[in-house]
Amino acid sequence: MSSAHDSTPAPRLTGLQWMICAVAAIGFAFDIYELLMGPLVLREALPQMGLKPGTPDFNRWKGLMFWVPAMCGGFFGLIGGYLTDRLGRRRVLVWSILLYAGSAFAAAFSTNLTMLLILRSVTFVGVCVEFVAAVAWLSELFPNARQRESVLGYTQAFSSIGGLLVAGANYLAVHWGPNLPAIYGGHDAWRYTLISGIIPAIPLIIIRPFMPESPAWAAKKAAGTLKRPSIMELFAPRFRRTTVVTTLMFACSYGAAFGAIQQLPDIVPGLPGVREPGAAAQLEMKDAQAALKSAGEDPAQKTPAEERVKAAQKKIAQSKAAEQKIVANVQTWQEVGGLVGRTLLAFLAIRIVSRRSLLRVFQIPGLLIVPLVFFFPARNNLELLRYGIFVVGLLTVAQFSFWGNYLPRMYPTYLRGTGEGFAANVGGRMFGTSAALITTQLVNHVPGQSASERYAIAATIVGFSVYLIGSIACAFLPEPGAELPE
Repeated sequence: MSSAHDSTPAPRLTGLQWMICAVAAIGFAFDIYELLMGPLVLREALPQMGLKPGTPDFNRWKGLMFWVPAMCGGFFGLIGGYLTDRLGRRRVLVWSILLYAGSAFAAAFSTNLTMLLILRSVTFVGVCVEFVAAVAWLSELFPNARQRESVLGYTQAFSSIGGLLVAGANYLAVHWGPNLPAIYGGHDAWRYTLISGIIPAIPLIIIRPFMPESPAWAAKKAAGTLKRPSIMELFAPRFRRTTVVTTLMFACSYGAAFGAIQQLPDIVPGLPGVREPGAAAQLEMKDAQAALKSAGEDPAQKTPAEERVKAAQKKIAQSKAAEQKIVANVQTWQEVGGLVGRTLLAFLAIRIVSRRSLLRVFQIPGLLIVPLVFFFPARNNLELLRYGIFVVGLLTVAQFSFWGNYLPRMYPTYLRGTGEGFAANVGGRMFGTSAALITTQLVNHVPGQSASERYAIAATIVGFSVYLIGSIACAFLPEPGAELPE
């Protein structure tokens, strides 16, 4: 069987090709930057809109904030894959960037749950379309098999840079938020984090319209030989097995991320060493409010009691800020692991012939490690969780890069965007992200002494389940050839 590593030697990249790689890397980083804002901002945004953490309503809306945007992104991302094959890769890329940059910025000014949900959904639509168009565009701009595998692997590795950047942006928003201009009379870190998403979009909006169109697509379009894409053709005998298996496995990859990893902002606050300052501040507030109530209108007692309430409010704010910083730190460990995983996959992609064997390098260890990390350190050990989540990120996030390398080699030019769009959006965004909703509903039914512990147990169940299904499905994954189908 031919493979990327036994192809002809890769030529040196030209200046234009380096520019293409740089633009693609920024695009992939920005995609994940936008997607990973959700877990970081929702824990603070939802309480401000009237929901108490740990309650069924909070869990329901949190699940909806993960699932509804992903469903919208999946549906319109599928259409975007079709439009990528019909209208061209570059045009769809440009419009998708404008869509999700604008909606992410607007989401910072949300005044209610519905508005935030709608704008997050629009952001997901843009991201889902951009990913499919970008992978098809890159794969066709680099005809040499070895070079194509390297370019797709290493540019996708920058997705994890986006995760690190958003964790850093959230940390800065928490730290410097009080010094920034007020929004609706407040200095909420989650709003500044959302606004920061416009920054990396600026170079993409400026440069991408001037990048070349895919030569393969443009040549077929000019010659009048570009066939019309069809979603139904994905289930023709020639493509059926590929479509079904990749859709299922893409769902499992996303299921591990959304059903387990992205629950960390609700798991970490309940860990020993993290929960105590906030609990003490809340108890102090309760005592201060009781003293204020008993003081009545007596100035001699009321004024000191009011001062106690203000001091308790300050301590609560400080404990929340400290908690957010710890969550961001744990997320950073996971993102660094993801970056290492994506880089490792890019390195192995041109050295391991079998795509099944390449994927199992990450699947089999993950089947054991992911549930262990969420069942043990995620319930009682912050320091060990940092190391564990690094490994979980490495094993899980690497699989996202795998699909970006694999799918372009399974469909011809006229069907490439449509095929990628179906697996990524129907499988990953629509079905895979529903694991977040499953986790948030399991929380209401699993045992545990606190909401954080119940989240960890629910994430354990979901993480193990999707890894098991994905590992079984891998046995049926078709092996591609080295060259892109025409």
